[in-house]
Amino acid sequence: MPKSVILDVDTGVDDAFALLYAVRNPELKVLGITCVDGNTHLDQVCRNTLYVIDAAGAGNIPVAAGARHPLMGSSGHAEHVHGNDGLGGHSKPVTNRSLDKRHAIELIKDLVNESTEPVTLIPVGPLTNIALFIATYPEVAKKLEGILLMGGSASMGNVTATAEFNIWHDPEAAHVVFNSGLPITMYGLDVFYELGVTQSHIDELRKSPSTSAQLAADLVEFRYGSMGSEITLGDYGAVASFLYPELTTSKVMNVAVDVTNGLNRGQTICDKRPNETELYPNQIGKPCKVILSVQKEEMVKRWIEVVK
Repeated sequence: MPKSVILDVDTGVDDAFALLYAVRNPELKVLGITCVDGNTHLDQVCRNTLYVIDAAGAGNIPVAAGARHPLMGSSGHAEHVHGNDGLGGHSKPVTNRSLDKRHAIELIKDLVNESTEPVTLIPVGPLTNIALFIATYPEVAKKLEGILLMGGSASMGNVTATAEFNIWHDPEAAHVVFNSGLPITMYGLDVFYELGVTQSHIDELRKSPSTSAQLAADLVEFRYGSMGSEITLGDYGAVASFLYPELTTSKVMNVAVDVTNGLNRGQTICDKRPNETELYPNQIGKPCKVILSVQKEEMVKRWIEVVK
């Protein structure tokens, strides 16, 4: 039986990689998709999301708009990475799909309540919507099987030396999520860059006539042109890690988020100490499963097979 998930996205290039895969994989039942300000502004995120799932040939999946700004402070978009439209110039308003009238957190609440199967949230953008949902509907949130998020790092950052973009964009929201007491799995920068695609993968995609494969190839080629190096499938890895945990290795650590305004704002502080907490009980954070390695060749292979 397909596993039920709700995706929360800030659709840029690597979110698109995740969406193309998720809505085409018969092993997943995508109940809904919620959009959040992040890689680009919310209205563009919504347009990109509708376009991508159309290109993927998705069925009638509700898509809802959520938070326009972080809980505190201003947005920090990433058009310099994803292009002015968030999709490297490939976003097109060529869909008959429209947004669900509900706010993202209302959609999540309804979908979780209505589902007869366990539901997992897979956020691959800033955690603003997820924090608002947990704070507004805590009893519904407790019904979740868990949250597998793309964000954070047990090593280094990318926006700053210590902070990963999704957490850095809204540290306060991340703090709420990581401290919620819900089962959390973190797919962070420790593995984010592992799922590299090459020219041979582009060539394989180009052989397929599907709009899904052609959009995927366009996006990979955009990244090649803008980054000049091997491109990662990024956010897709969070979806694959949920579906195929046997392709990952992980460790449970206490994780806290730095919400101060210092140099480490947005850092996910992962307590890797084996026994010292018995001697020094000033323990911080809540237990979180942190993915530390993936079987990258197999994950890339499975993405190609589904997307094309």
